[in-house]
Amino acid sequence: MTPTPTLPLLFWVGAAALLGAVVGSFLNVVIYRLPKMLERRWYREATAYLAECAGTAKTLPAPSADARVETERFNLAFPASHCPQCHHRLAWWENLPILSWLLLRGHCRHCQQPIPARYLVVEGVTALVTAGIVWHFGLTVVSLCAAGFAWSLIALAFIDWETQLLPDDITLPLLWAGLLVNLENLFAPLPQAVLGAASGYLLLWSIFWLFKWLTGKEGMGYGDFKLLAALGAWFGAAQLPQILLVSASLGAVIGVVARVRGHLAAGAPIPFGPFLAFAGLITLFWPDLVTRLTF
Repeated sequence: MTPTPTLPLLFWVGAAALLGAVVGSFLNVVIYRLPKMLERRWYREATAYLAECAGTAKTLPAPSADARVETERFNLAFPASHCPQCHHRLAWWENLPILSWLLLRGHCRHCQQPIPARYLVVEGVTALVTAGIVWHFGLTVVSLCAAGFAWSLIALAFIDWETQLLPDDITLPLLWAGLLVNLENLFAPLPQAVLGAASGYLLLWSIFWLFKWLTGKEGMGYGDFKLLAALGAWFGAAQLPQILLVSASLGAVIGVVARVRGHLAAGAPIPFGPFLAFAGLITLFWPDLVTRLTF
């Protein structure tokens, strides 16, 4: 049994918001660096493969301007936080979640280049979602699991929006985590979770191949299959219709608005991962939302 906290719930909600802002700062690192880390890994693997096939050392053009693949260590911990434009190493007060972006007015104090608003948005959204989880679920094991789930979705949504990648490094652990937490039926009975993982993947996989057969084009990526499978593992097969309805509806609205406003060219792809992630968060808080709105 979870002990009843002696401090008022609002205190813990505020503490959760503060923790969320800190985690959001780390998620910004993940969002910026993980795609580059993957790019470098693929570059090294492709270079090694070509060298093996040719029987001699060969190199490929660097995958991007900052891709110093072999000469610079680059991961989530190294190098230290710095401006991506002038590489100025950030002082501690320039690295405070939310506050630093506001104090610096969204610009690097050395080169005056703008700092993307995404840093502020991610930290703010993560703080609000984490506080909402504690408010909704209380101080429980469910809150701890839900926070990890939500943080993963936030990272995936922004990575996909910026790069159209949904890294296996996040989607696959998220899928397995969903099955593990439901060993105790925290969000869904385990049989439903297993069925949700399998049917979530197969559903989008089938749509992918049907669309490709009809049009000759690929309508989505394999990362979308894995993300829906992960959502199915967390919430069970019964929640997949709500997740698909919310994500497809939001994606359609955003796509039409972007097209009308001239931000999306005809035929240009729009990532589906952010809408799946949003639907996952909606289902976390309101698993029967569609039923309530329909009946």
